[in-house]
Amino acid sequence: MVEQKDKYRPCVGIMLLNKQGHVFVGKRFDSDFYWQMPQGGINDGEELEQAALRELLEEVGTDKAEIVAKSKDWVYYNLPEKVIPTCWNGKYSGQKQRWFLMKFYGEDKDIDINYTDYPEFKEWCWQSVDGLVANVIPFKKEVYKTVVEQLSSQIKASIIK
Repeated sequence: MVEQKDKYRPCVGIMLLNKQGHVFVGKRFDSDFYWQMPQGGINDGEELEQAALRELLEEVGTDKAEIVAKSKDWVYYNLPEKVIPTCWNGKYSGQKQRWFLMKFYGEDKDIDINYTDYPEFKEWCWQSVDGLVANVIPFKKEVYKTVVEQLSSQIKASIIK
């Protein structure tokens, strides 16, 4: 039995919108089928905004973005039972995430998914907001639905600008 199974890892997620209103998604090295938006843990003492900007640089390899909005609430998800013992050494049963909508003001050449020695993604693309939920791993579908719902008015406003 996992000791702290009821714990959720604090994390940030990033919905990065380009000028055309499409969202950055990456295909993780451990998946051949599923795409996801950047996300990652919050370091001790780190502010949420700092964590989001750090994760953007680490996973997308760019700092050419500005924060437009933040999700109203924490969004929680549970890992599948079989994954819990091997993910984060069994310390967490899932994640609680604060999501940030960011506007990308760079060009595609400003993205470098191999920015760090340990890249998260093996490939990336821009995807429509409407396609996000269909292409994410099943246990994160509700998270993506919630994020799109919580940020919908800010997404629309960012696309119009």
